[in-house]
Amino acid sequence: MSADKALDGFGRYAGPATLIMASLADGAKHGYALTKDIESFAGVRVAPGTLYEALARLQAQGLIEPVESHDRRRPYRLTEVGAATLQAQLDAQRRVADSVPRACSAGTRGPGGRATARNSPNC
Repeated sequence: MSADKALDGFGRYAGPATLIMASLADGAKHGYALTKDIESFAGVRVAPGTLYEALARLQAQGLIEPVESHDRRRPYRLTEVGAATLQAQLDAQRRVADSVPRACSAGTRGPGGRATARNSPNC
């Protein structure tokens, strides 16, 4: 399976899967550490059921793997295939973001002075 197609079967778990892989790109983490890291960098809380379902799917696809642990925590790390898949997913998201018309990015300003497309009358 090609890296750019690896998340196709994830359906509603593609978003959490991308967030999990992005967190693991920084090093191995267990479930609770993943949720805290994702909350920190993305401002999104991933519910435990969603997290563990996505972890199981990522592991089944060979995108992540468990790391040996000497306590009850079960850390995971990104595999080489997982890293390539993450890069392909982020590239695809970047292409989508770059294709949004400039009129949308010229909308009213949101928190931090950034333009927000949802507040733009042109979008």
